[in-house]
Amino acid sequence: MKTYRVGILGATGMVGQRFATLLAAHPWFEVAALGASARSAGKTYEQALGGRWCMKDPIPKTLAGMTVLDAERDAEKIAAEVHFVFCAVDMKKEEIRALEERYAKLECPVVSNNSAHRPTPDVPMVIPEVNPEHLEVIPAQRARLGTRRGFIAVKSNCSLQSYVPALHPLRGLGITRVLACTYQAISGAGKTFDTWPEMIDNVNPYIGGEEEKSEKEPLKIWGTVENGVIVPASSPDFTAQCLRVPVSDGHMAAVFASFEKKASVDEIKARMRGYSGEPQRLGLPSAPRQFLHVFDEPDRPQTRLDRELEGGMAVSVGRVRPDTQYDVKFVCLSHNTLRGAAGGAVLLAELLCAKGYMD
Repeated sequence: MKTYRVGILGATGMVGQRFATLLAAHPWFEVAALGASARSAGKTYEQALGGRWCMKDPIPKTLAGMTVLDAERDAEKIAAEVHFVFCAVDMKKEEIRALEERYAKLECPVVSNNSAHRPTPDVPMVIPEVNPEHLEVIPAQRARLGTRRGFIAVKSNCSLQSYVPALHPLRGLGITRVLACTYQAISGAGKTFDTWPEMIDNVNPYIGGEEEKSEKEPLKIWGTVENGVIVPASSPDFTAQCLRVPVSDGHMAAVFASFEKKASVDEIKARMRGYSGEPQRLGLPSAPRQFLHVFDEPDRPQTRLDRELEGGMAVSVGRVRPDTQYDVKFVCLSHNTLRGAAGGAVLLAELLCAKGYMD
């Protein structure tokens, strides 16, 4: 695989920092541009961070001295220096939509961590192991934008990365309804306990907009490409409740599901354990060897023990058992800034490269 020059927009934020750590030594991708807000422009990356580095690993040496550009004002310069960009900017949704379309129209593909374009019918929202076929909508999007290379592809909401992958191998049973209760880490809000001490010894039962996304986005992920747009699936019925919990990293979900076809707990576990996707078949660099790790122990998965499985790119499932109101219930866990955010976007970019969309 050839080397691709990439940019990070929103490089100083928490997800941007995670992109920096993942891309600094990536075998396919070389960071050639860092973009952030106007107040960071002109500073070195280390200076722009100003003591706000949140990652366990130090700032990558190859990036620390790189001059940060203005993601908006210097768009033409950034687009000219890279093959594509990762976007994790912190702006209003309408501003993000405009910025991402601007880069796409500069013939610079955008792999976005943001939610702004997730509802856009011709923008693929992809979990690489689940719905890679949605990339087929890109030519229609290019036709709408009037571009040859440029397009936008997005990853889904971070909390979905825990339970949609676990449900996906069960779709052959005819999923009719799903209840998901998510317990989401503070890094999902771009926070640490130092910057959000109010969350120590606390649970917040409200995350703005999260439940709506949790109920709607799975249906787009399981939709079909028809006439140049993605048509969302009409079922199953989803309901969700989302809570912020005092955990640094790792989103957990308690899932309840019913099916048209009845299946034993052993069959459900076997379907999960036996599932793999396109990233595993292609051997993509960021892909976990085992997509779904299914535990038999009654007290797993646990956040501190299991969020880092396979570099934080695996999804853990446990406590699979019958339910009195639904057919089955189980618990899922994923690392929200790795599988759920930057890592999922890097894996999506690898898939796009392997499929020729970045050439």
